[in-house]
Amino acid sequence: MRIGIIGGSGFDQPNILNELKRLKVHTPYGRLSGFVATGKIEGVDCVVLSRHGDMHSILPSDVNFRANIYALKELGVTHILATTACGSLKEDIKPGDFVFIDQFIDMTKKRPQTFYEGQDVCHIPMAKPFCDYLSELLIENAVKLGLRHHSKGTVVTIEGPRFSSRAESNLFRAWGCDVINMTTVPECVLAREAGIHYASIAMATDYDCWRIDEESVTAEMVSKIMKENVANVKKLIFNVIPLIKDINCKSHCVDSVKWSIM
Repeated sequence: MRIGIIGGSGFDQPNILNELKRLKVHTPYGRLSGFVATGKIEGVDCVVLSRHGDMHSILPSDVNFRANIYALKELGVTHILATTACGSLKEDIKPGDFVFIDQFIDMTKKRPQTFYEGQDVCHIPMAKPFCDYLSELLIENAVKLGLRHHSKGTVVTIEGPRFSSRAESNLFRAWGCDVINMTTVPECVLAREAGIHYASIAMATDYDCWRIDEESVTAEMVSKIMKENVANVKKLIFNVIPLIKDINCKSHCVDSVKWSIM
């Protein structure tokens, strides 16, 4: 068992690891976001990968999601905890709140979403895109730590790098979406194809732009809230990692790909 941590905005440094080593990994899908860091957290083997690169220099649309997930699989990662900044589309999801998303709506336009090309076609089921088992562990420990959180939510993933217009933001609210980001899809889809348990730790940093009585989202606003809450993300991850066991979960994370290839 090996735990992968994909760091998003504000949580992308490998210094959380003991016995730190940095590796360069080559993949048939090209370059990944950067070096991967291996080491231990609470005695558990872990791998940390910064989604946007060491200097946050990779646009959401330019993240090589296939290379990233392939590299983690090659390194023996069995479970992924992915952090991500998101905008809130609901009044009760306040900046600084955690949201353990359980559904997504994909509004991306140009990202490869499968490892299977050519003669193989994979119709991977996405009724439950995230690992029930990992999500339950995250929720239980958020309660124990007294962290403001929401145990479920639908994320709409947009292409980026621009933020949404107010009309788009209101449309997504009308659809019943809870939060908005730029990276969950296709990352969670590829993790399912790779047979890796995947759960997301989404942190609300702003109210997007639907609230007309306050400032619309800016990059500076996102960075500020994430930096303020990095300690809470660390506490949550450090509490959950020692509890993860290599068991089957209700989402069929590992074996669903077996009956998905035509």
